[in-house]
Order: sequence, then structure tokens, then C-alpha cells
Amino acid sequence: MRPILTPLAQSLPSTVPFTGPEALERRTGVPFRARVGANESGFGPSPKVIEAIAAAAGGVWMYGDPEVHELKAALAAHLDIPAANVAVGEGIDGLHGLIARLITGPGDVAVTSLGAYPTFNYHVTGFGGRIVAVPYAGDHEDLGALAKAARHERAKVIYLSNPDNPMGTWWSAAEIERFIAEVPEETLILLDEAYCETAPAGTLPALDIARPNLIRTRTFSKAYGLAGMRIGYAIGEASFIKAFDKVRNHFGVTRLSQVAAMAALADQAWLTSVVAKVASGRERIYGIAAENGLSAVPSATNFVAVDCGRDGDYAMRVLKALEARGVFVRKPMAPGLDRHIRISAGRPEELDVVAAELPHALGDAG
Repeated sequence: MRPILTPLAQSLPSTVPFTGPEALERRTGVPFRARVGANESGFGPSPKVIEAIAAAAGGVWMYGDPEVHELKAALAAHLDIPAANVAVGEGIDGLHGLIARLITGPGDVAVTSLGAYPTFNYHVTGFGGRIVAVPYAGDHEDLGALAKAARHERAKVIYLSNPDNPMGTWWSAAEIERFIAEVPEETLILLDEAYCETAPAGTLPALDIARPNLIRTRTFSKAYGLAGMRIGYAIGEASFIKAFDKVRNHFGVTRLSQVAAMAALADQAWLTSVVAKVASGRERIYGIAAENGLSAVPSATNFVAVDCGRDGDYAMRVLKALEARGVFVRKPMAPGLDRHIRISAGRPEELDVVAAELPHALGDAG
């Protein structure tokens, strides 16, 4: 005899949404020389973050502050909004799980783009919701079609990332504001801004903390270099932010994560330097693509989608050939997007490896 899973849990596959580079290294026995697939910041966190973690390490016998008071206050000051409009969680993925739990019941519809960042879908399905996916329009998420689907399906929630993952494209603040106005008031808009720090000016709408159907999520995992600390935050209307306390893991944000995020936020000069390095890395990837007769999608993120020029099967062969040569990249899987591979704007020495190995991988892929 054993405990019986719920019918919903029994119906779901046991899956890991992302295959990590560690798993690939275990599988192939080939160590990666260029880890440019997970959109981490290879430039690392600020040295002040490392110092702060070291100084706080002796206190890890204590739980982190369950109210995350100091970090919320620091974020509120940084954003020039009240602390009541900020929630902190275990990265954007953790926050998305909480949002799905708060807003999605069995049979409820969540609208997203076919091929968009998949973790929110994973959480929605885990709470019995139904995903309605709208195809991309070229390399962009289709704002008009998303809003139309939300109206047609009477969706509980609509997910949009801007800048976009996995394509790196972006919409202007004005276009996002028009989209928000077109979505029914009863539909929650989940605006994922994980790459907001690397976006060009004019991409992010002004913060609207009075709108009850808009929640924005951001992270310390990308430009701040804290992917391994699992810490992100949400910005929204105060009563919705307060609802996170109904379902969150109150000790989920560790003491060291809070310390690291505080130090990272305080060192905006380091952030500025990383954003400049990311921009240089994107330019380098554009050049590597062109040298190999490939086209790259202009990007507002810390990665670049490179069109391999044929179909998804060919792009997968290129990806596997790069893996065999010690280069970790990822790729979109949805039809229309799957002919691309996605390369993070890593350190110059990593991109040197990409430049050296990509011609051989293209040859290996046939």
C-alpha cells in the first residue's frame, strides 16, 4: 500500500521542464567549455555581493526574515513605490507558481504564446488549468491575437514576456500599454520582465500599481548574476500582492538570498557594467552568426536567437553537435521558432569557443 495521488496528479507526467547542463554533462561525459544556454550571467554578481554573502555565511543557522522586510523596502525605494506593492519569492518561477495557485482552478483558462517561456504553463497545468496557446507572429508574440484569445476564452490569466523569451524580441511601452487596455478587466495580465535591465529605453511601461489585473515579475537571476540564489520579485496592486501571503512558503527566500539581493541592488554601477558587457556579447553573436551564413534575431535580452536557416530537425542536430563539442546552448521547440538556436551573451572566452566550434557543428549537422 502507498499514498494515492490525486486524479490530477496521476494524470500529469513526471517531467523537468529544462534539462540542465549538469544533466547533459552526466549523460555525455563531455564537460562544457562554454555554458551559454541558460541565460545566466557569466559575468557573475558584484564583488560586493560576494563579500556580503561571505560576511553573512556564519548566520545561516537562522531562518531568513519571513517578511523579507529589508529587501522589500529597498526594492520599493529603488522603484519609487510603496513596499505594499512588492512581493518577493524564490525567483520568477516560484512567483509564477504562486500566481497560478492564486488565480487558477480546475478548468480555468490561461492564455499564452505557443513556444513562450514554459514554466507558467507547468504551474497552471499542475493546478488543473487549461492552456490556450497563440502562435507567434514572426519572431514576436502576437499582442492582438493574445488579447483576442483572452476575450474569447474568458481567460483567468494571460501571460506575456517583454522582452521575450525565447526569441529576445520586444515591444515598446506604448504597444504594451495598448495591449493591457485591450485585455478584459477580469483577466489577470502576468507581464514577465525578467530581462528588463537589458531592454532598450522605451520598452517598459510606467509602473501602474493601481491596476488590479496587472502583475509584473522581475528577477535577480539575469543581469544581477544571482541565478543560483533563486530570488525574484513581483510588482502589483496592493491587495493582490497581499494575497501572496495566503499561499507562499514563508521561509522560502533564504537568509543568504536576501543578503545577496540587497547587495546587488545597492551596486548599480556593477549592473551598468554588466549590461554593457551583455550588449557587446550580443554584437559578437550577431557577428558569429553572419560569419557562418546565418541570421540572428535582434535581441533586447542577454541572449540571441540564431536562425539556422532550415527546419527544426536541422537546428536540433546543430544543437547536439555543439553539445558534443563542449558548447551548451538551447533552442525553441515550437513550430515556426524551432529553426533557431539560442546563445547566451556570455564571457568573451566562451564566445571564442562558440566561434571556433559553430562551423564544425554546422558541418556535423549536415
